[in-house]
Amino acid sequence: MSNTSNFREAIRQSKSQALVGPNVIANALPYVGAGLVLTALGTYGGLGVIKTFPNLFFPTFIGAVILELILFFVAQGVAERGKNSVALPLLALYSLLSGYTLSGLVFVALRTQNVGIQGIGIAALGCGVTFIAARQIGSNLSDPDGMALAKTVRLGIIALVVVCLAQFLFAIFGVFTPTWLEIAISGIGVFLFVGCAVVDFYVLPRSYRDDQYLPAALSMYLTYINLFVFILRLIIAINSRD
Repeated sequence: MSNTSNFREAIRQSKSQALVGPNVIANALPYVGAGLVLTALGTYGGLGVIKTFPNLFFPTFIGAVILELILFFVAQGVAERGKNSVALPLLALYSLLSGYTLSGLVFVALRTQNVGIQGIGIAALGCGVTFIAARQIGSNLSDPDGMALAKTVRLGIIALVVVCLAQFLFAIFGVFTPTWLEIAISGIGVFLFVGCAVVDFYVLPRSYRDDQYLPAALSMYLTYINLFVFILRLIIAINSRD
């Protein structure tokens, strides 16, 4: 689960502000797309490790998670200071690592009956549909509605991060979440990140100037990667019921 500190900071900066970057999202989209392509490449590489050297995947997965967290804070700070030439390769590496850590979930999806490549496609399509709807809704939110939704989503995501960290720690010790609870958590995650996608279109133009497209791209990238993860988790959980 990616860190939410940039989301909280963006909400804080957007309070009582008019648009400061009306074109920042348009400027950020090519970098969001490039990040998603690199994530797909990282996932492909991770699947190769799982199939060829399965005993190496878990230790490298843990290392990738740690490095990913470090890179997130470093890249975010550099991007916020406007050092795009330094931030861009850091964000590219971050995207590749995100793909590698995502490969375990994709591998499970490919091995789960009635999920497979079609389930992955449905999750990706869900992200695309969300983007189209969120752009229309979020761009037309009033200030009271936008801030209320942003605060609600923020609190929900913080709670979700805590739950997912607890899940991860329990899984390390061989304690796994019951299917019904996994369905509930995944469904809530989908709902929250759909809300986050809407909030992005309200918050980001009020938080970043047009030339601050990299931190805006990072925020959107995190939204859609996490939305993809929770949609796929939900599909897997539904098809794993006894």
